[in-house]
Amino acid sequence: MSFQFMGLITLVAGLIILAAPVTWAFPVMVLSTAFGAAAAIGLPALGGASVLVPSLFLVFFTLRVFMACGEGQMLTALAPGRPGFWLLALTAFGLLSAIWFPRLFEGMTETMTVERVAGARNVIALTPLRFTSNNITQSVYALGGLVCFAATFAYFRHAGRPEHLVKAILAVAMLDLSFAFADVLTYFTGTEYLMSFVRTANYAMLTAAEKGGLKRISGSFPEASAFSEYTLVLFGVTASLWLDRVKTGKTGIVAALLLAALLLSTSATALIGVSIVLTLLWIRTAVTSMHTPGTGRPAFLVVSLAVIPAIALTLATLFPAATDSLQDFMHEMLLSKADSQSGRERGMWNAMAYQAFLDTFGWGAGLGSARASSYLLVLMSNLGVLGVVLFAIFTGTVLLSPSPSTHQGVEDVTAATIRAAKIGLVSVLAAALVSGTVYDLGMMFFVLAGSAVALGASRLPAATPLYSTTPGRHHHPAPESVR
Repeated sequence: MSFQFMGLITLVAGLIILAAPVTWAFPVMVLSTAFGAAAAIGLPALGGASVLVPSLFLVFFTLRVFMACGEGQMLTALAPGRPGFWLLALTAFGLLSAIWFPRLFEGMTETMTVERVAGARNVIALTPLRFTSNNITQSVYALGGLVCFAATFAYFRHAGRPEHLVKAILAVAMLDLSFAFADVLTYFTGTEYLMSFVRTANYAMLTAAEKGGLKRISGSFPEASAFSEYTLVLFGVTASLWLDRVKTGKTGIVAALLLAALLLSTSATALIGVSIVLTLLWIRTAVTSMHTPGTGRPAFLVVSLAVIPAIALTLATLFPAATDSLQDFMHEMLLSKADSQSGRERGMWNAMAYQAFLDTFGWGAGLGSARASSYLLVLMSNLGVLGVVLFAIFTGTVLLSPSPSTHQGVEDVTAATIRAAKIGLVSVLAAALVSGTVYDLGMMFFVLAGSAVALGASRLPAATPLYSTTPGRHHHPAPESVR
C-alpha cells in the first residue's frame, strides 16, 4: 500500500474535519467527488487498484457524522420501510454474489474484465469467468455507496439543511469548471504536467484526445465521458434550482457554464444526457406553470419553443458553411459512433455481458465480474434479475419519495432542493444507461439519494426501528454548538 500526494492531502483534511464542526464535513465530502482520477492510495496487492480521494474521505465523513449523532440515524436510513433498506438488500446480495457466483459459474461463460499486463498497465480483455481482484474492488465500492447513503441521511437528519446541499453543489460545480478550464489551457500551452497531481489513478488516461478539431474536455477525470457524466449531474441540479428560483443569480450562471462545458466536451454521452435532462426540466416547468402560476419559468418555455429554433434557423441561413461543419461534427459524434473502433468494442462488451446473463441462468456472474457499455447490462451480467429488481425498487422509492408541500403559494426551499437532488439522480442514471461500464455509480449518486430521502423523511411512512428506545421518550439531538 502506498500513499499518493492527494492521499496525504485527504488524510490531513480528514483529521481536521474530525476536530471541526460536523457542518464542515459535508461540503468537503461533496468537493472530494470532483477528484475522479486522483488516487489517494495504491494497492499493488490488488493488481495496482487505486483508492480514490472520495473513497478515502468517506471514512472521515462517516466517522464525523457518527461522532455527532451516533449510529441511530444511520441505522434508521436502512430500516425496513425506507428506501435505504432496498439499497442494503442490493448491497448484501452484491457482496454474496461477488464471493460465490464467480466460483459457482467458473468457466461457464466469458466476461470482459480488467486484466493486469506487463508494466503494471491494465487492459480490458475477454476471459473465462473466475474470481478476480475486480470482485473485491467493486464490492468495496458497493459497500462505500451504502455507507455514503446512510451517513448523508444521518447528517441531514441531525444538522443538515437544504442550503447546505445547495452551497456544496455550487462550490463543487465551480471546482469542476475550474479543472475543465485548466485542462483545456494546459493542453494548448503544452503544460499538461501541471494537471498530473489529479491524474494518479491506475486508469487509462485519455486526456489528450481531440474530436472534430475540439479538445475533448476531461477535467479532473480520466476521460471526456467520465467528465461529462459528472458535469451532467451538476448541471441537472443547478438548472433545477434555477427553475425553482433558489439563489437565482448563482444557480443560473453556474448552470449556463456547466451546459457550455458539456456541449464543448465533444462527448456523445453529454449530448444525449443534456437532451434528456432538458426535456424533463421543460416538462416539469410547463406543468408547474399551468398548475401554479407564478412559480414556473415562463421565459424558459418561450425561449425553448421559439427563440432557440429561431436562432438556429437564422444561423443556418446566414452561415451555411458553419452549419455544414456542425453537421459533420454531429455525424461524427453520434451517427457514426457505432461504426468507430470504440463503438464496435463497446458493442462487443454489451454482447458478451448479455451472453453472461444467459449463461448464468439469469443470476449474473457476480459483482465485479463483467463490464458492459450500458448500466442495465452491467446489472444484468453482474447481479442478474434479482439485482435489477432490487436496484429498480431502490431508485424508484427514492425518486417517488414525497416532498414538503408549498406554503402560502411560495415554493418551499426544501421541496425545491429535493426536486433538484432527484433531477441529479436521473442525470446519473441517464448517463449510466448510455455508457455505464461498472456497478459503481460514484459517491455523488449516493450523496444526492441520501439528501433527497433525509430532507423528505418527515413525510415518509414510519419505519420499523432497528433498535428499541424507551416508550414515550423521544431523542432530540444536541445542538450543533455542543457537537
